[in-house]
Amino acid sequence: AATADGLFTNTIVAKGKGVSVSRSELDEQLIRIKSLMAAQGRALPEDAPAVERQVLDDLISRQLLLSKSTEADKSKAKVQFEASLQKFKTAGKLTDEEFNQRLSQQLRIQDLTRQQWEQQSIERAMLPIVLQRELKIDITTDEARKFYDENPAKFEQPEMVRAAHILISTRSTGPDAALSGGRPKTTELSDDQKAAKKKLAEDLLKRARAGEDFAKLAKEYSEDPGSKENGGEYTFPRGQMMPEFEAAAFSLNTNQISDIVATTYGYHIIKLYEKIPAKKIDFDKEASDIKDYLAQREIQKQFPTYVQGLRKDAGVQILDERLKSVELPASSEAGGAAKAPGTAP
Repeated sequence: AATADGLFTNTIVAKGKGVSVSRSELDEQLIRIKSLMAAQGRALPEDAPAVERQVLDDLISRQLLLSKSTEADKSKAKVQFEASLQKFKTAGKLTDEEFNQRLSQQLRIQDLTRQQWEQQSIERAMLPIVLQRELKIDITTDEARKFYDENPAKFEQPEMVRAAHILISTRSTGPDAALSGGRPKTTELSDDQKAAKKKLAEDLLKRARAGEDFAKLAKEYSEDPGSKENGGEYTFPRGQMMPEFEAAAFSLNTNQISDIVATTYGYHIIKLYEKIPAKKIDFDKEASDIKDYLAQREIQKQFPTYVQGLRKDAGVQILDERLKSVELPASSEAGGAAKAPGTAP
C-alpha cells in the first residue's frame, strides 16, 4: 500500500509551538535562491543537504521572530521599506515605470507576485526591529560618535567622478548560449562585425559632440544593461572600473566628451559631468547609518544564543530524517549582515 508520504508531497519537515515548515515552503524558497544566484552568475554549493538545512533553519528562525512581532513593528517596517524603495529610485534616477519594469523582471525570476514581494520585504525589515527590541539594544549618539572618531578611514570619501558612457559591445550572447556557472557565455564578434560596431560608435561620437542629448543617446544605443536606463551614468572612485575607462574618465574636463575608448567589453564614449573632490563625510550625515551598523553588529553577537532559546522554548523538531542529521551553526539570516557604513557610495 502507498504510504502517506508517497501520496502527499507537502509534508511537514519541521514543527514546534507556533512553527510549521512544509516541504513545499522549503522547496519554493530553495528554487527562489537558486534562480536569484543563477541570475547573478553564481551557483549553490555542491552540498545540497547542508544548503537545505541552512534554508530550513532560516525559515524556522523567521517564523519564531515574526511570532514576537507587534503591529507597531509592522508599521515601522513598512515605513522603512517604503523609504528604502524611494531611496533606490532616487539614487538610480528611475521613474515609477522604469522601476516597475526592473522589478517585474526580478519577480519573474523569483516566481513572486508584487504583493508577495512587498509582504516578504516588509517581514524581512521587521526581523532586526523585533530583535533590537527583544534584545534591548539601544545605540546612543555618543556610541556612534565614538565609532566615527575611532574609524576615520571609513568616513573618507575619495576623489570621484560622475560620468556617463555609451557602450557599443564587441561581445555576443546567443539566445541559446551554453551556461557556465549560471552565466551565459559570451563570444567575441568577428573582425567585420567589430568594424561595423566601431563605425556606429564613431557616428554616435559625432552626434554627441554636435550637441545631441547624451543621456538619450545612451538610453537608445548603449549596450550596458547596468546603466543605459539611467542615461549611462555612474559615479565612482579610482579602482572600480576598467583601467582604460577609468583613465579616460578622470582625464576629462567637465562636460567634455572622450574619444572612443576600447576595452574588452567594446567601444565606449564617455562624458564627464562632474569631478567630486576627496572629503571627510560629516558625522551628522552618517550618524543614522552608524547606529544601524552598531545595532546590527550587536544583534549578530547575541542572535545565535537568543534564537536557540526560542527554538528550545517552542520545542522545535526537525522531522525530515535526512535534514535532521545535518549539523550547522546557528543561522544569522534574520539578524542581517552587518555592513560597515560611511564608505563612499
